[in-house]
Amino acid sequence: MFLIVAKYLIPNGYRGMAVFPFIVMKYDCDKRNQTFVNHEKIHLRQQIELLILPFFIWYILEFIIRLIQYKNKDLAYRNISFEREAYAKETDLNYLKNRSFFQFLKYIKQ
Repeated sequence: MFLIVAKYLIPNGYRGMAVFPFIVMKYDCDKRNQTFVNHEKIHLRQQIELLILPFFIWYILEFIIRLIQYKNKDLAYRNISFEREAYAKETDLNYLKNRSFFQFLKYIKQ
């Protein structure tokens, strides 16, 4: 995992993103934000499980489905199964030590 600060790569309204093996963030101070880094590390684990490219295909497709469902891009983003898992577990700094494979599947909802 590599932490990179690249202010202009991050879309407005977001602080960072994970693209295996990198965590790209808008602000240098987020390197020390354990909750933020843990959230992004959860995404790295999800990406590894789905062999990276299928993760991004699934992510985009689920975003489109949620956008149709909620008609709101922020709600759509927050309800992507990958994001639901990461937000639910970001404060548990031991989560990745005990996490079973494909846990994001528990966060898929109708």
